[in-house]
Amino acid sequence: MAKAVRVALFVEDFAHEKVIGTLVKRVAEELGFTPQLDWRNATRGHGAVVGELKRYVQDLNAQGSPFPDLIIVATDANCHGLKKRKKELTQLNTPLAPMIFAIPDPHVERWLLLDGAAFRKAVGVGCDAPGRKCDRKRYKKQLVDAILAAGITPSLGGIEFAEDIVQAMDLDNVAQNDRSFKDFITALRGQIKQLSARPIADASP
Repeated sequence: MAKAVRVALFVEDFAHEKVIGTLVKRVAEELGFTPQLDWRNATRGHGAVVGELKRYVQDLNAQGSPFPDLIIVATDANCHGLKKRKKELTQLNTPLAPMIFAIPDPHVERWLLLDGAAFRKAVGVGCDAPGRKCDRKRYKKQLVDAILAAGITPSLGGIEFAEDIVQAMDLDNVAQNDRSFKDFITALRGQIKQLSARPIADASP
């Protein structure tokens, strides 16, 4: 019987919620866990993520257990770079629960374009390999253009296909081609594997 893993997530927006949430669910289930996702912030960008995370850590310190099994903080690197973003977020770390970071470099839409075969399976046509520019509009446009090429008019900028794309991804292959993706997947798998040795609540009612 699968064990539950309680994950508190802080993300910038709807795109992060779909991409990061699906990755967490997929990895957890592949490792024999039932994920219970607690969305603490899913709008208003990087500043709101940091602010809500600070309040959440303060609340955990004040109230005591129960703590989540894992905290995930997701924010785009933007033009700041992967190292700088990670350094900023590491300062907010808490010993109360393991915390890992998802920092798409430079933007989360780029992750959806990294596996042409997965894109083809989800949308019906493949996509060109993305370059690396800090302009987010570049990846949003590339995502929309790739979907339009399949004869589909996206209603949510292409993010409505995020779950299908992520489910079809070859995670290891994508990790080889993108450092920011590799960092997140490696940390996520590592933390969930560590939970296997800990007593965690059963996922059944």
